Amino acid sequence: MLRNRAGIILLTALAPSVWGTTYYVTTQFLPPNRPLLAAVLRALPAGLLLVAATRRLPKGSWWWRSLVLGALNIGAFFALLFVAAYRLPGGVAATIGALQPLLVAALSSGLLGERLSTRTVLTGLAGVAGVSLLVLRADAELDALGLLAAVGSAVVMATGVVLSKRWPSPAPLASTGWQLVAGGLLLVPLALLVEGPPPAGLTARNLLGYGYLTLVGAAFAYALWFRGIRALAPTQVTFLGLLSPLVATLVGWLALGQSLSLVQLLGALVILAALVLAQVRPRRKRTRQQERLAAGV
Repeated sequence: MLRNRAGIILLTALAPSVWGTTYYVTTQFLPPNRPLLAAVLRALPAGLLLVAATRRLPKGSWWWRSLVLGALNIGAFFALLFVAAYRLPGGVAATIGALQPLLVAALSSGLLGERLSTRTVLTGLAGVAGVSLLVLRADAELDALGLLAAVGSAVVMATGVVLSKRWPSPAPLASTGWQLVAGGLLLVPLALLVEGPPPAGLTARNLLGYGYLTLVGAAFAYALWFRGIRALAPTQVTFLGLLSPLVATLVGWLALGQSLSLVQLLGALVILAALVLAQVRPRRKRTRQQERLAAGV
């Protein structure tokens, strides 16, 4: 059981690790100033591909549930993240995004009946501190609308994670496709309104980047992510999201020649410590009746 659980954690961790490569792919492979187009082409084709592969459509309440989850996990999240990315330095947006584990823990307490422990809160605060050390800069400028968008993106994603746990899907892979389609369709009019039609003459390099975001960054990563939400506690899953800024920094250092300071290395160590601590579930004290049953009395 422990080996199986460790395997699920490692597979789920691949999702935010993949998302950590998004900045590199976007800046090096995609046309500039088209983040919403990238979001649409990341979500919608991947969702249609999964729906076609599974050959399943939603039934009953899953029509509206897919729309709600798709809006939270994909559509609203990407749109708010887009606003935050344009109006805030990346370090500020990433630090606010690191609040997700704390938000998920609070929502899980209210919606799932899970106990909000001091250990979880302290681990969550350590994760925020680690991300701030890794990516936050002292000269970062703040913008009120950007801050609201960054907080909003963290809230909608946290809500989506908890509701995904509250509403276990009858077909996990198919429901991943439903959510991606719903979120992608919600983003289409926004992308057309803000950015206009797709640019003509996309290069082979552009198409390769979009293909990576579709197949790896969405279809593959989100399938693992929602599978992890189904099998693990929501707080365990959302702490794994701290891997995204960690991988993004590592890719920037390896592929773009960006420097790493001692403070950033300290932040990386704090993040890793928080990740490991969050995955270790404390043993629950057995009641007297459970002890009797275990003893065969």
